[in-house]
Amino acid sequence: MKQEILQFYLQEKGKKYDIRALSQALNYTSSEAYKSLAKAVNELDEEGKIIADFKNRYTHIEYTNYRVGTVEIKAKGFGFLIPHDEGLDDVFIAKHHLKDAMHKDTVLIRVEQTSRGARKEGVVERILARNTVYLVGTVVKRGKYYYLINDERHIKDIITIKKDSLNGAKVHDKVQAKISSYNFKGMLEVEVTQIIGPMNAPGVDVLSKIFKHNIDPLFPHDVIQEAKQFTAIPERDYENRRDYRDHTIITIDGDDAKDFDDAIEVYQKANGNYYLGVHIADVSHYVQANSKLDKEAFKRGTSIYLVDRVIPMLPENLSNHLCSLMPDVDRLALSCEMEISPKGKIVHHEIFESIIRSKARMTYHKVNAMLAGDKDVIKENKPLLSMMKSAKDLAEILHRKRSQLGSINFETEEAYIVLDKQGKAIDVKLRERGQSERIIEEFMLIANQVVAEHMHWLQLPFVYRVHDEPKDEKLERLLSMASALGFDVKAKHEISHKEMQKLLQKVENTASEKGMNLIMLRSMQKAIYTEHNIGHFGLAFEHYTHFTSPIRRYPDLIVHRLIRTFLLNKDLSTETIHHYTQQLPNLTKHSSERERVAIDLERDVLDMKKAEYMAQFIDETFEGTISSVTSFGLYVSLPNTVEGLIHISELDDDYYVFNEALLTLEGEQSKNTYRIGDSVKIKVMSVNISEGEIDFSLVKE
Repeated sequence: MKQEILQFYLQEKGKKYDIRALSQALNYTSSEAYKSLAKAVNELDEEGKIIADFKNRYTHIEYTNYRVGTVEIKAKGFGFLIPHDEGLDDVFIAKHHLKDAMHKDTVLIRVEQTSRGARKEGVVERILARNTVYLVGTVVKRGKYYYLINDERHIKDIITIKKDSLNGAKVHDKVQAKISSYNFKGMLEVEVTQIIGPMNAPGVDVLSKIFKHNIDPLFPHDVIQEAKQFTAIPERDYENRRDYRDHTIITIDGDDAKDFDDAIEVYQKANGNYYLGVHIADVSHYVQANSKLDKEAFKRGTSIYLVDRVIPMLPENLSNHLCSLMPDVDRLALSCEMEISPKGKIVHHEIFESIIRSKARMTYHKVNAMLAGDKDVIKENKPLLSMMKSAKDLAEILHRKRSQLGSINFETEEAYIVLDKQGKAIDVKLRERGQSERIIEEFMLIANQVVAEHMHWLQLPFVYRVHDEPKDEKLERLLSMASALGFDVKAKHEISHKEMQKLLQKVENTASEKGMNLIMLRSMQKAIYTEHNIGHFGLAFEHYTHFTSPIRRYPDLIVHRLIRTFLLNKDLSTETIHHYTQQLPNLTKHSSERERVAIDLERDVLDMKKAEYMAQFIDETFEGTISSVTSFGLYVSLPNTVEGLIHISELDDDYYVFNEALLTLEGEQSKNTYRIGDSVKIKVMSVNISEGEIDFSLVKE
């Protein structure tokens, strides 16, 4: 019923109906139907999906100046609404308009135009869901009483801990604590649930971030015990599998990788076509549906890779050993075998269970050296040289084919942190991407595409990795900015992959390149998991899934389970199809949510370590690029990806007005304009290591 009500209000495009008028329109006129309708309307109102006026007439939120989203509160006290509708822009919320909302709460805001300039601001109207249940901080004692000094400055309240709620924690311990009383008169009460460790002990800073996101770095005992039952591959598991142990199959991963999901075999056939075998760890053979391992993997959703550790989705016994495709040992795999023409066309493919034995554990570094002609590395790995050359040629063919389809390739910079023995950041470096990284990327992309297309045509329940086209609001901004910078794009209400691709090519090697790249990247929607195949806009693929990383991603594990159920075991019973039809919506939604949590945690830790590294450079100057323009200042990115804020109060040579359409700050008198992509010189003013925040000031030439 709720979906029917929402659909009705959407179709009415802003018209207002009270419950009685709605019941007539939808023909819910009986007493029982009317009560059910009223209940559903009240629930939709509480969820912020429909909005009531002063006469209790409702309309869909899309046709109002209200927004629902997650509030992010900054250290200085102001915040932003991150709308749940990804096509909408973030909305600034002044400190005095936050009311009693806490960081990451789900809220309903009213959007208002400010009296000066084009900036829009939000006012919190209602808190729809509390996010903050646990806090992480340091225990202190003042007089007779204990308090928690919260790690994040988003929460300004005094946080008290009763003596009998310390649960063994000592003064100066870093702890996780559960809020036991939301008393919003400037005070919260908490109970210690986890002692993380002494505040300055090595690694406690990263652990604190882990607990802040309410992630348990340890597996429950019963899950570990279930994993330990798998010690070797019994003879019966070899049955009905293709034996590829004599094939020249290898893995290529980073130097420090331990969980090898994927292995490849590639060569050019006598007919000129290429053979590509992509062999993926058969995790679903071990992790059975509804087992303790499966439930824990679902809960976690993904492995999380931090600067000093990995929080795996599966216990080490499986992730780093029995499932990992290590060299010179037998391993179970789910394989996708392809024959590909020199023009990139898939001539033939098969998906099947296999048993493999990797012939070598290669690293990106070694393969890059081989392809660059390093004689020592070539001599050491001479039997693989021919395969690597074929792999390089095939990857280039596949990349060229993607480009012809309109696949959009953003070259984003990724940083890694160098730590000392105490876990302190001593350097921030750019992660290099060589030919071998691109080879593996192309091979995984094509395998994911082939599997998705195969399963799509079976018209059975499946998990897709989709990427929707840009929403109108962000598209209009992109087109406005491109036009203002002198780049024409053939688009009105939608934009094709190829037009995006052409725009990237037009801005290449121009002064606007970095700025336009950032705007284009931000105009994109987030990729998600869903049971509906709407295609992948960024890759220009009609069919796409995640099949290649079941050790570290739960959706891949489910994809394997669905392949085994429908394709290999041929279980097409009505009961099985109905089961997955019912289960997949929740599974894909949860997986997308866990992916976002992992990304947030990884970013939090990176930002903290970047701030820790930059603490030694206070008052020093650097060249940077404006990476974001907001109503309250400029974010500037340094060449090593460190980012800091120049607050608008630091721009004291003029009154600067924020142009929301073009994302610029322009001086009223001087007409001096700051825009994304501009080069600036900055001075490091201050850092907040725990928050991962860095403040810059502008150095005027």
